[in-house]
Amino acid sequence: MAHGGGGKLTHQLIAKLFLPAFRNPLLEAQHDASVFDIGGQRLAFTTDSYVVRPLFFPGGDLGSLAVHGTVNDLAMAGARPLYLSAAFIIEEGLPMETLWKITTSMQRAARNAGVQIITGDTKVVDKGKGDGLFINTAGVGILEHPLKIAPQSVQPGDAILVSGDLGRHGMAIMAVREGLSFESAIESDSASLVVPVLQLLRAGIEIHCLRDLTRGGLTSVLNEIAEAANLALHVEEQLIPVREDVHAACAILGLDPFQVACEGRFAAFVPEPEAERALEILRAHQTSGGACEIGKVSDQHSPKVLLKSTIGTQRILDMPTGEQLPRIC
Repeated sequence: MAHGGGGKLTHQLIAKLFLPAFRNPLLEAQHDASVFDIGGQRLAFTTDSYVVRPLFFPGGDLGSLAVHGTVNDLAMAGARPLYLSAAFIIEEGLPMETLWKITTSMQRAARNAGVQIITGDTKVVDKGKGDGLFINTAGVGILEHPLKIAPQSVQPGDAILVSGDLGRHGMAIMAVREGLSFESAIESDSASLVVPVLQLLRAGIEIHCLRDLTRGGLTSVLNEIAEAANLALHVEEQLIPVREDVHAACAILGLDPFQVACEGRFAAFVPEPEAERALEILRAHQTSGGACEIGKVSDQHSPKVLLKSTIGTQRILDMPTGEQLPRIC
């Protein structure tokens, strides 16, 4: 299970098995989506599979999650999403009512994200072999700017921004599974990130890198980017937004909120002089209203993430190991 958790074992699996098997320049970029040219037009392409348990959770469901996850991967490459495919792997005995709720939710999410689902596939597996329903979506988008938005574009002095509070998706799922109750229910942050990203681009913000904070959370993303850019990242714990109820849930379950997945949050790397304007743009949107700056990129050519704690000490924020939260996306 840990090989699917977005941490060290996931990266080892990719580096030692998948990359050698399929090696090519587009795949080696290891971005959320591959960017390529066709007929002078820059396009982005991505795919993802969704196996969340339970199918319905506070703030979302498998259908909306499948759309949000894929359009967000396209947005992280700086693309405007256009079209999606949808493949359904259905377990024998799944109620038609459940399937209808999932598909209608999926369509609403696609409409709100400005995309169409234009092709798909359906498979049915034996009862007990599919845990209800799995969905795979692939997406195509178009890049309408000249920027190269990728981890390799990160530069010393860049400001590190996050678009809102962290950890809510993972904790919403785990609260349901573990029967935890709080004064107010923790709802997933699952949402499309297309609009705030496109607004940054249309405003002319010089974005160097974008990455959505899914499996492995903020910790995995920062480590991936530090390694790809061969630079040290410095972040401050007191600047990283985590809600009190999420902190409490993490404490009960023994989890690090910085390693818990989000499904509607992203990190952005922009030149420091443009950070305040970027934050103003992000804060104008509901899905990124809590945007803030959490740190900076140093000029040290040492791929590591350093966290300044609330008491002033400094420690390395290392890539997660093991699988904290299986089946959350």
